[in-house]
Amino acid sequence: MIRVLVVHNGGLIRSALVALLRSESAFEVSSGSGRTGFRAVHGRTPDVYVADIDCLDSLGRVCGTSVGRGDLADDPALLVLAGARKPGALRKAFDAGALGYINKDGEPQRLVEGIHRVARGERFIDESLAFDFLQAAEMPLTPRELSVLAQAAEGASIEEIARSLHLSKGTIRNYLAAAIRKVGGRNRLDAVRISQGAGWL
Repeated sequence: MIRVLVVHNGGLIRSALVALLRSESAFEVSSGSGRTGFRAVHGRTPDVYVADIDCLDSLGRVCGTSVGRGDLADDPALLVLAGARKPGALRKAFDAGALGYINKDGEPQRLVEGIHRVARGERFIDESLAFDFLQAAEMPLTPRELSVLAQAAEGASIEEIARSLHLSKGTIRNYLAAAIRKVGGRNRLDAVRISQGAGWL
């Protein structure tokens, strides 16, 4: 029996995924949302996390937990549900240690197959995401630049970002300038728009 924990912020979609997976006799399925969704249910660690890619934070870590690549017996494998044409989001998933990548618009059977594969410790990439996955390696921003830009996207001022990261205002300005240049933006707002479009934010 493969223990699967479904993490999705959308209640209806989460319920549909749970119903789909519970129809498979090989799965024992539980679910949750947001940061709390990754907690073990009834003290039992799942074998596989099936997580919407939006449940990954801007630095590529899974919200509220640290999951790996399923290398160890007690280390759950991570399979993410991703949309096409979002290479930046795939990069975040890769940085989070995801083994599997399923297209949200794909066939349900691909999800079932993906769970079986990652539960065995194998990598699984939906063919429809292959080109985006190749492009994901081209994400130009460093984790620090991404963190600064993410806070700027939420409306934080230079001073607020500097205070939260324990850096000088000049350093924050340098990170922002580098991020704007690397993504080809005209200014901070343009860099945020470009980065969100690519799925990096």
